[in-house]
Amino acid sequence: MEEFEERVQKDEEEFEVAEVKINLQTGGFIAGRFWGDKSVQPFVCIHGWQDNAGTFDRLIPLLPKQYSYLAIDLPGHGKSSWLPNGVAYHNFDFISVLILLMKEYKWDKISIIGHSLGGYIAFFFAAIFPNKVDKIISIDALKPSVYTSNRLVYALQQTIENFPIADQRNVDGDVIEYTYDEMIEKIYNAFLNSVSKEAAPYVLRRGALPSKKQPGKYYFSRDGRLRYNFGFYLGHSMYIELATQIKLPYLILKAAKFPITEDHEYFNETLSAMKTNPNFEYHEIDTFSHHLHLTEPEKIVGIIEDFMEKYKKVESHL
Repeated sequence: MEEFEERVQKDEEEFEVAEVKINLQTGGFIAGRFWGDKSVQPFVCIHGWQDNAGTFDRLIPLLPKQYSYLAIDLPGHGKSSWLPNGVAYHNFDFISVLILLMKEYKWDKISIIGHSLGGYIAFFFAAIFPNKVDKIISIDALKPSVYTSNRLVYALQQTIENFPIADQRNVDGDVIEYTYDEMIEKIYNAFLNSVSKEAAPYVLRRGALPSKKQPGKYYFSRDGRLRYNFGFYLGHSMYIELATQIKLPYLILKAAKFPITEDHEYFNETLSAMKTNPNFEYHEIDTFSHHLHLTEPEKIVGIIEDFMEKYKKVESHL
C-alpha cells in the first residue's frame, strides 16, 4: 500500500488535485476530483457502470497540463450520495447530472471524456443537446446495446424482481466484507479481467470503505442497487437516428481485442452513421482491456493529445 500511495503522489505532483462536492437540489451530492487550474473550464470525466472517478487517475496525469479535468462519481458510485431508499437507478437520469454540473459552474457548453457507461451518457447528451457540447472523447463505448424482445423481457424481470431485495439490504445495513486482497481479486475477476491487479487499487481508493465491525476488512462503497438499474432500452433505428444528429468533434477509442457487447451488425451500422460526421474519429487500440484508460493509458494518450490539439479553441474560464 505504501508503494502504491507513493506512486499516486508522484502521478499527481504536476497537477493541483482537489476533492470537490456539488450539492444537488434533490438533497444529495456529486463527489469528484478536480485536476488543474480551477479557473479553467475542465473536461468532465465520466466513469463506467459500478466504477468511480478513480478509473481516470492514471490517464489524467499524462494529459496536457494546459487543460483542467473534473472526474466525477455518478450517483450511487464512489463517494457520491445514493438515491433514497425505495428509489431505483435509471441510466437516463445520469444524463441530467451534466445539466446540473453546467448550472452549478455556469457553463454554456461542456467537454466530456467518458468510459463505457460514461461514453453512452456522452453519446445521448451530444445527440439531445448538440448546442451544449464542445467535444467528446469516448473510451471503448459507441452506444448502448440493442435489446432483442427476449433479452429486454429478461433484463426487466431481473431488475424488477431483484431491486426490492437489494433495497432491503440497504435498509438493513447488510454488506459483504472482504480483505483488501480479496477486493483486488473481486475487481480483477469482475469484467473479463479488464482491470489488472496492479490497476485495481486506483478503483478502491474511492470504491472501498473500512469495516465498522471487523478490523482489516472492507466493503464496496457503491450502492448495491446499481446491479439492478434500468438501462438504455432503445431500438436500433433510434440509435441510428441519434447518431446522425451528432456533428461535433467526437473521438472513439475502441479496445480491438475486447468483445463487442452488442450485435456486430448493429455496431457497424451505427459506426457508419457516426462516420458521416466530418469531425468524427475512430481508433482501434491493440488491447484486451475494456478499461484501457486505466490499465494501459500510454496507448491512448497520444491520440487524445492530437485530438485536443486539433480541436482546441480559446480556453473557457469560469
